[in-house]
Amino acid sequence: MRISRGQALSWRSARQFLTDGAGSVEDVVDRLGAVPAQSGDADLAVRRRMSDPVPGEVASALRENRLLKTYAFRGATHLMTPEHAGRYLALRAAGRMWERPSWVSHYGLEPRDWPALREVVRGLVADGPVTRAELVAGVTADPRFAHLGPGLLHTSDTLLKPFGWQGDICFGPVLGGKTTFQSPAASAGWRGVPDLEDAGPAAVAAYFDAYGPATPEHVSYWLGTGLGAGRKRVTGWLAGLADDLVEVDVDGETLLHGRAHLDALAAQPATTAVTMLPGCDQWVLGPGTADERIVPADRRALVTRGANLVLAGGVVGGTWRTGADTLTVTWFGEAGDPPRDAIDAEASRLAALLGRPLAVDFG
Repeated sequence: MRISRGQALSWRSARQFLTDGAGSVEDVVDRLGAVPAQSGDADLAVRRRMSDPVPGEVASALRENRLLKTYAFRGATHLMTPEHAGRYLALRAAGRMWERPSWVSHYGLEPRDWPALREVVRGLVADGPVTRAELVAGVTADPRFAHLGPGLLHTSDTLLKPFGWQGDICFGPVLGGKTTFQSPAASAGWRGVPDLEDAGPAAVAAYFDAYGPATPEHVSYWLGTGLGAGRKRVTGWLAGLADDLVEVDVDGETLLHGRAHLDALAAQPATTAVTMLPGCDQWVLGPGTADERIVPADRRALVTRGANLVLAGGVVGGTWRTGADTLTVTWFGEAGDPPRDAIDAEASRLAALLGRPLAVDFG
């Protein structure tokens, strides 16, 4: 089947709820797989994709444990749904970084020590959220782990991350201005961390559901590099899904697409719609900022640094920033003449999301 790049990006835009909004926060986060929690603007990224966005809805979902916040892609914190967080955590834990000689030497922990240490940590969060200080005090009260205090208190969170990857802890609510940790089981939808060979194919299929059509390199970037699952594993999972994926010609380039979505892709009209998204949005992070189908090569550094995005037909055509009462749009020359009417319409949507009037200015 042959389609245009415009059709492909239009289908992806619809799948990511950028044309027809989702009904809930959970729908958005589940479709995207994960939403960065410490870079960009997670609330804006999610609410831009909702049909009836409510201010503070992401924070409410976290308080009510409808979303889970934990360490995931590239070791950073992400929002995920409790139902499907486990599949990504399984991939993140697959590298077993805590068993590397450098870890063993630095933290004074042998691989055989981890089961007992994890049991201690799970016990500390079993009855509700605990502060970092309480978690550290509980761990170091055990003579076997008394030496771990400095590592657990380090601002990098390096030693804490494996507990998140293995499903022992996630972030809890902020109490009195302090970060807390709790058990993922606080979320009714938590399903645990599945077996890696079940999680891998499910994660690959989910990628195509949201980011297709895509190349094997896209999938390897998302899951292999992003989660440390490794290219060899990803290649094997792709091979196992051969019956569910089909090759499509996208403007002369061969990409893979989910067979179940093939008819919808073929029927999808291309669009020139303008969309404004916060920086570090999954629209560009999912395929990677090196994907020149979406991010012009000369603009990659700007996008990677977290500039707010103006998309035209799914391609980054400019950036935006806000002042007290202005929205300044910087349109890229290579994108052609700016579609001012479409930009004005999207600016009105953004102003409503931000809760204040904004006059458009072309910088």
